[in-house]
Amino acid sequence: MSIEINNETQISVDEPRVLRLAQHALAELNIHPKAELAIQFIDEEPMEVLHIQWMDEPGPTDVLSFPMDELRPGGEGEVTAPGLLGDIVICPQVAIRQAEAAGHEPINEVLMLTTHGILHLLGFDHAEPDEEKEMFALQKEILDNFYASEASE
Repeated sequence: MSIEINNETQISVDEPRVLRLAQHALAELNIHPKAELAIQFIDEEPMEVLHIQWMDEPGPTDVLSFPMDELRPGGEGEVTAPGLLGDIVICPQVAIRQAEAAGHEPINEVLMLTTHGILHLLGFDHAEPDEEKEMFALQKEILDNFYASEASE
């Protein structure tokens, strides 16, 4: 998998761990090994610009996803075609505030937002209650499996 991570902020992000999580999530979702993904960490001001431009909502948000080739998860034992998944943009400052409010470590929030962004790139949404239930259950499963794999290393 080609996963590019770019941190344009002054905030330290555990990029190797984000990379491992992204690789894990894409493997669990049966995404072709030649698929491409970009993850970018940006400050609040540019995130607010993107949030207004793409969602018509004020203020910075935590994560935005920009799908490219409209890939969908592969089936059991069947990977997707290779392609460009798209870009995930995360704002670490917003992630830190959300982590503090939720009572967990900022890296856990970043990992959750990365997983959330990947699912959006693959066509998952949470606009409707049934979609939200499916997406958040899959997000939790991916993260739980990732944390379990880390613990066994």
